[in-house]
Amino acid sequence: MHHSVPPDENAARRHTPVMIDRVVSYLNEGLAVARSENRHPVVIDATLGMGGHTHRLLSDNPDLRIIGIDRDTQALQMAQQRLGEFSDRLVSFHGTYDEISAAIQAAETQLQTRLDGVDGILFDLGVSSYQLDEPSRGFAYSYDAPLDMRMDPTDQLTAADVVNTYSEADLERVLRNYGDEKFARRIATEIVKTRRQRPYRGSQELVETIIRAIPAAAAHRGSHPAKRTFQALRVEVNHELEVLTRAIPAAMAVLTIGARMVVMSYQSLEDKIVKKAIQHQAQSLTPAGFPVEVEGYAPVVKILSKGTEKPTPTEIEQNPRAAAARVRVIEKIRPTRSNG
Repeated sequence: MHHSVPPDENAARRHTPVMIDRVVSYLNEGLAVARSENRHPVVIDATLGMGGHTHRLLSDNPDLRIIGIDRDTQALQMAQQRLGEFSDRLVSFHGTYDEISAAIQAAETQLQTRLDGVDGILFDLGVSSYQLDEPSRGFAYSYDAPLDMRMDPTDQLTAADVVNTYSEADLERVLRNYGDEKFARRIATEIVKTRRQRPYRGSQELVETIIRAIPAAAAHRGSHPAKRTFQALRVEVNHELEVLTRAIPAAMAVLTIGARMVVMSYQSLEDKIVKKAIQHQAQSLTPAGFPVEVEGYAPVVKILSKGTEKPTPTEIEQNPRAAAARVRVIEKIRPTRSNG
């Protein structure tokens, strides 16, 4: 098993988190509500990564405690080092971001206090720049690396397992559903044909297969021809969409009244799931024609973003990865409904 050394801490310090000023100002509004109720505010950073957003929040708010969740053991280690000065106010939790109630329980144990909900939640979805920049993790298609793609190195399933063992039909389904890949069938057929000679090990063998499978004209148009396939494999290996589908309702349920949730996504599949979950909680279930909102049927959250907010040219300059970011923001306005 090849273990790489974590990137140096300076890389984390140089890294500018996506749209940080805007994200922090949204979350700060929820912290003000907590203070007005004489509570120490608590925020969940559901995708701690290098800890950039958390670093700013903890620096700006001396009374704030943060629960940082990450499924990547290496990332957690780096974030803990980087945020060392705040160790008494940071609870880090190894797990997927749908494990929100388990993370809150862990925080209650560590902080020795009962938490009746949290005052802000941040999701910064997708692969962290650190994971992309770390060759041995196998997320990038621009150089040869093991076909790994596990966000949590302790998980079993790797990208190599998927390309070497999935049936042609399942490969096609994964590429079409998770990569929006037009040539899913051709690529799946070519993968199965190629792996009969020998199993895939490195990312470049897979890139060569994809280029062979798709029409030459298509290969030269737009982005890298392997981009969609690699995205699809990553989503499959990490069960990203299933986790996200559970995570957004779980997150909204633990928000205190007046708290904010900020979700940053980088691909339309994720954004669709987020949008649907939010809209479900933002609409009234009171039957049409009723003169008043019926208790338990009124909207639970209020959508603060207009559609999805996109980064400004300055924000993209600060971090080029922000270019694809789509941000949705909600405020919790009533307790979660028991009827869905």
